Amino acid sequence: MTPAKLWLSIFLTAFAVFTGLLIQTLVTPIPYGDLARIGRISDYDFGWRIEPPHVEPELLEGVPIDKADIVVIGDSFSATHRWQSRLVKAGYGVTTVFWDTIDERLCGDFDDWLAKAGFRGKLVIVESVERIVSLRLSNSEGCGKMKKPLESQAAPRSPPPEHVPGFALNWDGQLISGWLTAQCTRAAIAGKVNDECDQQTVARPVQDGCERFSHRRCDLALFLAADRDLGEIKPENVAQLQAFTRSQAKVPILWMLVPNKWTTYLEPTHSQTFMAAFKQTDLGPDLFSFTQEEKVKMKDFYFPNDTHISMHGQLLLGDRMLQAVRQKLGAAPAPSGD
Repeated sequence: MTPAKLWLSIFLTAFAVFTGLLIQTLVTPIPYGDLARIGRISDYDFGWRIEPPHVEPELLEGVPIDKADIVVIGDSFSATHRWQSRLVKAGYGVTTVFWDTIDERLCGDFDDWLAKAGFRGKLVIVESVERIVSLRLSNSEGCGKMKKPLESQAAPRSPPPEHVPGFALNWDGQLISGWLTAQCTRAAIAGKVNDECDQQTVARPVQDGCERFSHRRCDLALFLAADRDLGEIKPENVAQLQAFTRSQAKVPILWMLVPNKWTTYLEPTHSQTFMAAFKQTDLGPDLFSFTQEEKVKMKDFYFPNDTHISMHGQLLLGDRMLQAVRQKLGAAPAPSGD
């Protein structure tokens, strides 16, 4: 073979490989679930397919801190403002502050910190997903002073898709992302470990999965390995919650502890001793029993490709929190409309 023919054959082979990888990436669905994105797993197989509910934009808007009735300290489960919209619809002004803006801790001067920011409202809701409760309480122990100023924004931090995402060419994907997604999806479905794939995302069989989820591979769902690996919350954490609540006398606190997706679908007894102690207090609603009840009533109560409660589920969660708020505060203000 002449040098020219050798060069041409190498060029054509490389061009064919490049073109094949590009086409595979372009037709690979753009991920719209956090677990699919992290694990490089195809949303063609694991993406939800039920249209999300419409929520009026004005119900998703936060208010300035000095006009708020309720301050929510929350994480990514509060980032869409969907569950808060049920409080807004009932007439409450809501401001949402995120844990990561306050160093994942609540300190001894929390009451004064809120007052200095201008809060003159009625209630604080502290929301945390189960897997990070112990860490946040540990961070808060011995913390005397809130170091970060209160920061909130009117618009949702993480607006979800308004419709089931349709087909679109994946122009922003890396050249090999289509190939990697195919490899990681096959490994996840087969229950195998592929070193090229992020093991933070795992696929697990779910009992009656096709009654629980809408995605094509509904016999399986995606889960965050940290839900399992970070362990349970314990009865001693209830004592920490009580101690902090007692130390803040100016504004009532309602604790909103959201179960891990793993707990809800795979291991309902996770953190069971904590919840037995928690239910003996008036710290907040029992969302562990709530999610067990609702997961069998609604398909996609949690997203199949995401670690979070779905937008349909968040509206139910908001209704449950509104009930808890009314129990804590008594009569609600006049509703803001339908």
